[in-house]
Amino acid sequence: PGRGKLFPNSADGYLKVHSQGPGQADVTEGSKGIWERLDYDWSDPHRVTMTTTDSNLWGGRSGHTYTLTPRPDGTTDVDVVVVREGKNLKGKLFALLLPAGGKLVLGKALATTVKAIEACHRQ
Repeated sequence: PGRGKLFPNSADGYLKVHSQGPGQADVTEGSKGIWERLDYDWSDPHRVTMTTTDSNLWGGRSGHTYTLTPRPDGTTDVDVVVVREGKNLKGKLFALLLPAGGKLVLGKALATTVKAIEACHRQ
């Protein structure tokens, strides 16, 4: 509960954890009519991969990779690579539009997530 406050593109109503263990989880999530089932892997402390295993839009090699690089000043650089391969007409249209506005939209969502996590750790 409350996941949407940390991750703006993930509504609580879509969230289902199918399994989880050390360094991994199998989760369905989404929002606004778009959902995907993801295989999370955070076994490497400097990389989190989320591989799409099912979705109403995404197929192929779709997923996310977050590379975390600690800096000497105690902060962390976060590099994000998102791959979107549409599996149907709607997905293919979204995949075509994402390069135009996706970086801005996803960048804002990531910034919101980082700020929310930082606020939780300050409390």
